[in-house]
Amino acid sequence: VQLQASGGGLAQPGGSLRLSCAASGRSFSSYRMGWFLQSPGKAREFVATITWGGGSTLYADSVKGRFTISRDNAKNTVYLQMNSLKPEDTGVYYCAAGRSPLSPVTSLAYDYWGQGTQVTVSS
Repeated sequence: VQLQASGGGLAQPGGSLRLSCAASGRSFSSYRMGWFLQSPGKAREFVATITWGGGSTLYADSVKGRFTISRDNAKNTVYLQMNSLKPEDTGVYYCAAGRSPLSPVTSLAYDYWGQGTQVTVSS
């Protein structure tokens, strides 16, 4: 599975961005998908995840109520809608795919990673 993230950019505090992650390869629909954030000087941290069928989602407390993860298996794409953006949301966002039974909030649960897309929230 190869992943290509896009949609990052510059947004003002309170603004919105929508990230996309397009997957190539077979069996995309069988993978759990996740988004992680790496801020400058910090370790990569969990943002959101969605099960293979899209029936279950999980969010980091810091983005709950502001971000929404979704997927379209027909298009092999997962999305992250980011609203009410804050400066602390700044960093590189990575999408990931995995089928591990490990907790989905750990990067170890994912086998494939995209190249990342930069999000900057600043006035």
